[in-house]
Amino acid sequence: MKFLDRLEYKFGRRALRNLMLYIVIGMAIVFVSDFILYPQIGITLSELFTFDRAMIFSGQVWRVLTFVFLPPDSSIIFIVFALYFYWMIGSSLENAWGAFRFDVYYLVGVLGTIAGGLLVGSATNVYLNLSLFFAFAMLFPNHEVRLFFFIPIRVKWLAILDAVLFVIGFVFSGWGGRVSMLVSVANFFLFFAGDFIEMFRSWKRKRQFRRDFRR
Repeated sequence: MKFLDRLEYKFGRRALRNLMLYIVIGMAIVFVSDFILYPQIGITLSELFTFDRAMIFSGQVWRVLTFVFLPPDSSIIFIVFALYFYWMIGSSLENAWGAFRFDVYYLVGVLGTIAGGLLVGSATNVYLNLSLFFAFAMLFPNHEVRLFFFIPIRVKWLAILDAVLFVIGFVFSGWGGRVSMLVSVANFFLFFAGDFIEMFRSWKRKRQFRRDFRR
């Protein structure tokens, strides 16, 4: 991506480093606050941070960005592992790409999610975080994680499962939901378009070779 190379040359020194660490810390703060506040006053930060188009247009403009800090819907036990996993993915991508490219990747995902939310009325950071996982699986397909803490499995198989679930959700969603899902992971398709094209060309070359060999 030559355009991105030029941007990095000009602005790379200004990139925010350890972005995913700040995001994860924000998620942890929201999770702990929800755990404390709800029994006391019956309201949570998550409710105030959720992306809601009607609320945004009524003046609660912070919701345009605060949705990125919403923690995954998890128990107090699993939240530690979920947030660690997010941090590990983000830091690995930043180490592989550099801070500038990772920041751009995340920003494009955020902007896509916001666009989808303004279109359909609501948004979630689920697909934004999924785009990070897809990118991680593309770069480190053979990285092993422990499923249920003890079953070793390579990231590429989890990514394939998530992709299947994504497609199923896409098929059974309305058109608004489909557009929202696609724009939320637009960063993944933009960054890895060249890889997919090369994979397709490689598949065509192998197929042609097999045909020629059989003749």
